[in-house]
Amino acid sequence: MSQPTPRAGAVAPEIAAELPGVGLWWLRVDATPGPVDEGLARRLRLLSDRQRGIEVVALRTRPVVRAYRALARQIGLDPDVERVPAERAALARLMQGGFLARDRIQAACLAAVLESGVGVWALDAGAVASGGPELWLVDGALVVADSGRVHAPLFGDPLPGSAPGSRTRAVVLFAVGAPGVPEIHLHEALWQAADAIAATGA
Repeated sequence: MSQPTPRAGAVAPEIAAELPGVGLWWLRVDATPGPVDEGLARRLRLLSDRQRGIEVVALRTRPVVRAYRALARQIGLDPDVERVPAERAALARLMQGGFLARDRIQAACLAAVLESGVGVWALDAGAVASGGPELWLVDGALVVADSGRVHAPLFGDPLPGSAPGSRTRAVVLFAVGAPGVPEIHLHEALWQAADAIAATGA
């Protein structure tokens, strides 16, 4: 069965001019929140076993993570304080003793970032305008938004009203691309999250 093709979200002109190569890709997937099934929990345990302290330190030298760290600096963030997604997940593993997720959707996004280095987030599809999420500049900050609302800060978790909840029946998965990260890497990250959700029977 062929994978659905992720769609490109619009990027505000001022962002495209200032940060050429930045983009957003998204994919709609049928999904409901629920407990993490054993297959996905086992996958997270295996990923946890592979990632020890020395691997966390070495993460920043990997090309994809390095590209996101460079983007963070370009937009005024200190990546040693406000960690990029892959490093944030890895540090949480050290603090928690393993990779933890509150439900199957979050677990699927977590598995995707661990395996690809690309951050993937999920929005309640019912909260997203038909054109999909876009990259906007609001009050000087980069955000994921659409004509209806701001959904999330760049590299941040979805805001209340946009995050999947008990009434969610489909999600919009999205990934933000940094200069130097090939588009296919973003597609692959979205496919990994979508496959993980599908494998739970959601």
